[in-house]
Amino acid sequence: MRIEAVNDAALAAGVRVGARLADARGICPQLRNVPADPTGDHAFLERMALWGQRWGPVCAVDPPDGLLVDITGAAHLAGGEDALLQEAQGLLARQGLAARLAIAPTAGAAWALAHYGSSPVTRGGEAIAAELERLPVAALRLDGEVLLVLRRLGLKRIGDLRKIGRDALQRRFRNRQAISASPLLRLDQLLGHASEPLLPVVAVEWPMAERRLVEPILHRALLDRVVVDCAGDIARELEARRQGARRLELALWRVDGDVILRSLEMAAATRDPGHIVRLFASRLDDVDAGFGIELVRLQAVWVQDLPLDQDDFEADTVRQGTSLPVCIDRLTVRLGKGAVSRPIPYASHMPERGQHWIAPLVAAPDLTPERVMARPLKLLDRAEPIAVTYATPDGFPKQFRWRGNLHEVARVEGPERVAPEWWREAAGARLRDYYRIEDNAGRRYWIYRHGIVGDGRGGAPQWFLQGLFA
Repeated sequence: MRIEAVNDAALAAGVRVGARLADARGICPQLRNVPADPTGDHAFLERMALWGQRWGPVCAVDPPDGLLVDITGAAHLAGGEDALLQEAQGLLARQGLAARLAIAPTAGAAWALAHYGSSPVTRGGEAIAAELERLPVAALRLDGEVLLVLRRLGLKRIGDLRKIGRDALQRRFRNRQAISASPLLRLDQLLGHASEPLLPVVAVEWPMAERRLVEPILHRALLDRVVVDCAGDIARELEARRQGARRLELALWRVDGDVILRSLEMAAATRDPGHIVRLFASRLDDVDAGFGIELVRLQAVWVQDLPLDQDDFEADTVRQGTSLPVCIDRLTVRLGKGAVSRPIPYASHMPERGQHWIAPLVAAPDLTPERVMARPLKLLDRAEPIAVTYATPDGFPKQFRWRGNLHEVARVEGPERVAPEWWREAAGARLRDYYRIEDNAGRRYWIYRHGIVGDGRGGAPQWFLQGLFA
């Protein structure tokens, strides 16, 4: 457990980022800690990037704790660079965020000044080159191993790197493939000699329909009518985009401020308002309207392309039966999420791992595993032990007893040898020899011998029955 972030009080107590939690508690016994949330932090940065587009059209996330905004040609809209920095600092402070800001000709220089500059707010000017020279080499956004090598070579500041010839740096770090491991490339990006494109955060506008009600509604019949209207609106919007919804979220705002959320996930993309209304009908039975619902919003948060189609004019307008996606959606709503699935073959030579379960309409991989011999379609949930009589320990079985019944073996085919999965099981795992068995009544079974006589991996081999042939 290591420290990911600290506040001013922890810094004053001597706690540093990267330190072990146990060591930090030794320095400051009254230290309070909470689990880190990298996923939540990244989502927050993405929302901040959309908010930061007020200063520039291109705003990118700079993990783990920064934003890069391209303000080329936009600073005059805020009254100049100084006014823009003051505005940004004030808005961030009002949101309770501590921030270091910098404006520079390149993204690398702005990052370096914001993280290692002498002032929390820096605007690059004529003295920016001298300021960059004094910054530590860590301002080049290099890996820890590269920084350690540079420090051992006595190169502690960016100015020290610039005094060395490019050929010397190229020879020393020629095997480094990553950008963060190449001091020469990072130096070129810092000075603007190499381009550094930004990956902007783009807002996704999900199809949405809402109704703001003049009078709050209390009864289910009125709520159903509003849901029908919203479903029709969102279906028309999806049709205009040539899309269909896979996941829908219905939000109901109550007068007292509480929000009731209901979500649906369909097996296939759809924009049929009648189908959407039918699925939501069972999800609204437990809705407590309280003092009334004043806002209803239906949003498609997962969409897929669904081209427009036109029915045959001569076909009967009344269709009989229910399509497979509609049937799966109804079963899922009634039985619960994840209750409907289908098996697919999986690339494993072990019979019990030869299949996986996926969503009903998800495309299955094109997998046709080769079999040495035919295997049964029906496997037991767990292989059951059986008592086998044989002429020799490594020979064919003559008879076996399963679930209290004795079966005389009439025909035998095999064996098919299956080796254990060495990457899953211990080194002492034993081989399996599978046999297709037919008894004197014509019933066919799939049994295997677990282990070989004299393999040195346990006692006598054991026999199991794992499958039944039709």
